[in-house]
Amino acid sequence: MSDLFSMTVENLVDGPDCPQAEVVDICSRMIQIDSQNFGPQDARGEVEMCHYVTGLLDEIGVGVTLHESEPGRVTLVAEWAPEGTDTSRPALLLHGHSDTVPFEAADWTHHPLSGEIHDNCVWGRGAIDMKGFLAMVLSAIRARQRRGEVPSRPIRFIMFADEECSGTLGSTWLGATHPEAFDGVTEAISEVGGFSLTTPQGKRVYVIQSAEKGLWWFRMSATGSTGHGSMRNPDNAVTRVLDALSRIDSYQWPDLHHPVQEEFLNQVAAMWGLTIDRDDLESSLSPIGSLSRMVAACCAHNVTPTVLSAGYKVNVVPTRASAEVDARFIPGAEEDMILTIKSLAGPGIDFETISRKPATAAPFEGAAVDAIRRAVDAEDPGAVVLPYLNSAGTDAKGFAVLPDGRRINYYGCTPLRLPADFDFINLFHGVDERVPVGSLVFGAKVVDHILPVSYTHLTLPTIYSV
Repeated sequence: MSDLFSMTVENLVDGPDCPQAEVVDICSRMIQIDSQNFGPQDARGEVEMCHYVTGLLDEIGVGVTLHESEPGRVTLVAEWAPEGTDTSRPALLLHGHSDTVPFEAADWTHHPLSGEIHDNCVWGRGAIDMKGFLAMVLSAIRARQRRGEVPSRPIRFIMFADEECSGTLGSTWLGATHPEAFDGVTEAISEVGGFSLTTPQGKRVYVIQSAEKGLWWFRMSATGSTGHGSMRNPDNAVTRVLDALSRIDSYQWPDLHHPVQEEFLNQVAAMWGLTIDRDDLESSLSPIGSLSRMVAACCAHNVTPTVLSAGYKVNVVPTRASAEVDARFIPGAEEDMILTIKSLAGPGIDFETISRKPATAAPFEGAAVDAIRRAVDAEDPGAVVLPYLNSAGTDAKGFAVLPDGRRINYYGCTPLRLPADFDFINLFHGVDERVPVGSLVFGAKVVDHILPVSYTHLTLPTIYSV
């Protein structure tokens, strides 16, 4: 493993039926599919992504079901459970999303749709978020199917649409309209986690998301009296909204000490030899790299004004003004945050929900967690696996709690052993997004270990390389 980041693709492959044989090629081909998501009325490539993945699964005899929430917005559902699989056992869900955030190609060193390999990295939009993980899962399933290995429990695979626009037309829609897609599933694995950090002593720590903040995107608005801008107007909708925003933005949210966050901070402080200053958490965590920004946002709620709208001419006082706000809440404290925001806003402010998605939290134990621990240790012996609380969101918000009350424990584990100086977090949605070839290979092998199998011979169709 010492040469993991310097060896070529060919040297990292053990044979045609190993999980890493196809992972780089599949990732590259997916990157070449333009699946930018600009919003509900301007998304592309999800259908093409589904056609490509359908072909990969059809080659090994795994059928798929396509669910279209709106024209061109398609989610793919498949199950790997050939004859011999113990279907009485709960299914394990492995999932990702087909869409990516947009890009400005002129800003990139290599074109974001190239999928090219440079400096032993696969470059392009989606390499990290999250076509790389889709490639890991697909390459591992295809390799095991080729080898005639039957999973000991059903493996559900879902590729969601629309994750980059809050999942409204993807996971949220599927959970609400097709809850049967999650029948039998008790645990799920996807993003954001599984990547390595390196301690000053050279020990690697793999952070696994076991909880994530919820979100409330809302519009707050006020009405007032119109009039000429040259005259004083004490009933100004613009100032009413701005005053409310100022009170909300200046409020100091209390530290809530979520147990996942506390375990992470305590473990990291011990392994890095840090003194944690909760009044300046980002700075005190800076030795762990850019992840410090995400972790620092998870001690309390976070409420960020992002959009202002009012008026149409400089000398006309408008009758209405509004602001859009991104609010993220700690698991278990949603209602408290919302009530506090409305109280701070004061009278005369109306609220409209744009999107509201639950926080998630799962116990860091059970079959999936045990499998992750074993898989990481198999490929990186002695490494530490550590849960953390994610400040952002994933598709898990759409199905963590289904309409009938069923709950699915969700874990973020896109397994990537990374060079110690690789700025992984800042490449999420960033310019020059790329993933080391060696990291993709490592991830495919870890996913291969995660898949529970029994060794029963299968008669398979002929498989061709992609």
